[in-house]
Amino acid sequence: MTRVDFYVLQGNDDNHRIMLVCKLAEKAFRHNQKVFIHADKSTLLDELDKALWHFREDSFVPHSQLSDNAIDNADNADPIQLSAGEPGHDRRVLINLASKVPPFFSRFERTLEVINQSTSDREQARERYRFYQQRGYPLQHHNM
Repeated sequence: MTRVDFYVLQGNDDNHRIMLVCKLAEKAFRHNQKVFIHADKSTLLDELDKALWHFREDSFVPHSQLSDNAIDNADNADPIQLSAGEPGHDRRVLINLASKVPPFFSRFERTLEVINQSTSDREQARERYRFYQQRGYPLQHHNM
């Protein structure tokens, strides 16, 4: 069963959210886990793509940004994939930045939700939390 972790940031700065996503992706990569970062905003994916190249000088996180038809690129060997589309079946960790729970989340061993304190982000996160909770998924909460 998919384990769901909520990482709750104290502020509402999108840059802090992006940096935390980069750190989580890097950590998973260092543990040889393939990651799929899902967002429903292409601008956010573009920002993450850039940030993964530059968020730390001593870090290299191999990644690629896929088209909205991500499943068509399932043979992509990069350990970190970013897309608004659907993932292939070789990923173990999902980082969900979309406003809703993606229908494919249960394919993953872990789903990570990174939340900031903006009103809309908090409300959407509460809805996702209730969704997972009502279905019995194990939930973890991390105040950052």
